Amino acid sequence: MIADWRRDPLIGPGAISSETEAHMEHYICVTCGTCYPASDRPPEHCPICEDERQYIGVNGQQWTTMPELHRGHHNTFTELAPGVTSIRTEPAFAIGQQAHLIETAAGNILWDCVTLLDDATLAEVRKRGGIAAIAISHPHFYSTMVDWSRSFAAPIYLHRANEQYVVRPDNSMRYWEDDIHELFPGVTLIRCGGHFTGSTVLHWAEGEDGRGALFTGDTIQVVPDNRWVSFMYSYPNLIPLDEASVRSIVASVEPYAFERIYGAWPHRIVASDAKAAVQRSAERYIAHLRGDVGRR
Repeated sequence: MIADWRRDPLIGPGAISSETEAHMEHYICVTCGTCYPASDRPPEHCPICEDERQYIGVNGQQWTTMPELHRGHHNTFTELAPGVTSIRTEPAFAIGQQAHLIETAAGNILWDCVTLLDDATLAEVRKRGGIAAIAISHPHFYSTMVDWSRSFAAPIYLHRANEQYVVRPDNSMRYWEDDIHELFPGVTLIRCGGHFTGSTVLHWAEGEDGRGALFTGDTIQVVPDNRWVSFMYSYPNLIPLDEASVRSIVASVEPYAFERIYGAWPHRIVASDAKAAVQRSAERYIAHLRGDVGRR
């Protein structure tokens, strides 16, 4: 059975007793899917959505709960390649991203997260070997990471620069501070910055039969024309990144070989020659920033 978040007390500063929490609810922001500490009423604000990189919906701040999500949503599992399975919620909820379950020799990794967690999802993940570690690219995908962590006894790896956006602290969180962190042998977390200061990608050296795979969230965004990627400070509000930030992102992944990029949304995959796609996409982006592209 799924871990009962209402009986599992908040761990850390401001912890409340399990007896008190049993009569409270973990409210979830409808716009970004982030789960908040147990309370007897919805929070007044979602600071993640009030940030200029996100938004509050036209109907104002809205909240839901996990039991409500269970009534109208389910998760689907799609094998994208050997050792790579996408997990996404249908109908789409909040930002609509997918998570990736990466099966490595050292254990399975949940890369990024979706909000919905139900018994069917737990059973499917356990059938595939469970989860040994969780890594999240940036705050927009924090969702219910604590519930996933507690259900699989898996630590959560986050870059320290994004700690300020964690709204539900838990002792499962492992903050790393350098520009790279080796999660498992051949599995490296890389801080690229850009979208957020701590925006992170994951490199799996053994992916794609040893040619390397890069999991990018929307730090390096795979666009509908899957030969290309792009970069933004805010996607919904269409705020671009500056040239220095784009070049820094490219430099961050330059030391790594990767044939394929897995993006944050269904069908967003650069299937081949992905490293070259990052380079040429950055040059195209910068050319437009500078106004160096001829107008037709």
